[in-house]
Amino acid sequence: MVPPPGHSPATPIPGSGDAAIVAAEIRAEATRALDIADVPPLPIPADTANVRARPGLHPDCQPLLPLLGVWRGVGRFGNEPGENDPQFGQQVVISHDGRPFLRYESVSWLLDPDGSVRGLGSRELGFFRPQPDGSIELMVAHAEGRIELFYGRARSAAAWALSTDAALRTPTAPPVVGATRLIGITPDGKLAYVEERAHSDIELAPHSSAALDRIAG
Repeated sequence: MVPPPGHSPATPIPGSGDAAIVAAEIRAEATRALDIADVPPLPIPADTANVRARPGLHPDCQPLLPLLGVWRGVGRFGNEPGENDPQFGQQVVISHDGRPFLRYESVSWLLDPDGSVRGLGSRELGFFRPQPDGSIELMVAHAEGRIELFYGRARSAAAWALSTDAALRTPTAPPVVGATRLIGITPDGKLAYVEERAHSDIELAPHSSAALDRIAG
């Protein structure tokens, strides 16, 4: 772009790339010191992991009520005999906004044998969707590049068994082609699960298990 007559070289030309950079810097002055925790709340009711809070739990979700909460604990991979040392830490949040589904989020971190944090682990986001016939849909998106659709049913008032009906993955994702999850609330109040996975060249086998304490809800 040719500068207009009398334009100072130090001043960005309106409509130029330099002007866009300067404008972006000015806008960033209002946000650069803020983070997620500093953002104002949404103008709609916040999700809750506490059944005693508003909005009330949708009637369709009543069979899944025991799952609501913020859960945190440790788990391990596989199912090696005699292996009991925790291999990962995990937080699971199961919440709702009053509609007929539950929001699911899992964040994990890897542990060394002494229990110290070694690094970041897997992340999952999804939704439990109870159906009128008593079945349950669970949609899960994995940060590693995979989306799974589980179907299942309650085994009891506090245990649910689900298996994949479909699994989609990106070219860079691990070759997981199917999975099962058995989820339940133990007699001492923990959220426990066992997950099995099948790879394109490996039959269904134990992948991970954990027992998480309720820390909220």
